[in-house]
Amino acid sequence: MKPENHRLVASILASLVVLDVVLAVWGFAFPELWFSVFHGAAYVDPQGYLPRAAGNWTAFAILQALAFLRWEKAPHWLAVVAGVRLSDVFTDLSCMIFCENLSGAGLVLLSAAGLGNVFFGLYFLYIHRRVASPPLL
Repeated sequence: MKPENHRLVASILASLVVLDVVLAVWGFAFPELWFSVFHGAAYVDPQGYLPRAAGNWTAFAILQALAFLRWEKAPHWLAVVAGVRLSDVFTDLSCMIFCENLSGAGLVLLSAAGLGNVFFGLYFLYIHRRVASPPLL
């Protein structure tokens, strides 16, 4: 793999770590702002789904940070990140379909997140296939 491709992978991983840290902090610390931006509504979440999502983003950030540190020597971390990204595809779509209130910003951001998760999930599977040892069978 060319050095510039290594830098690209590292840059994307670092960017995803930052994104998920921002989402986690936003969800845990500023839920009223989250609901205002994404739903155009007051913060009402008696079942705690936003903190639950923030917990997922925290896990995503940790796994992606580990991948950032380890992927060149342990390429399987790229497959882990692909799984992380792809596991979040249907959460954004589900929110868009089932939530009672969705702002214009929420529609744009959730759509972008869903498409981004598909793209980056497939990208990391592709890169993993290129840098990992070929299967034995």
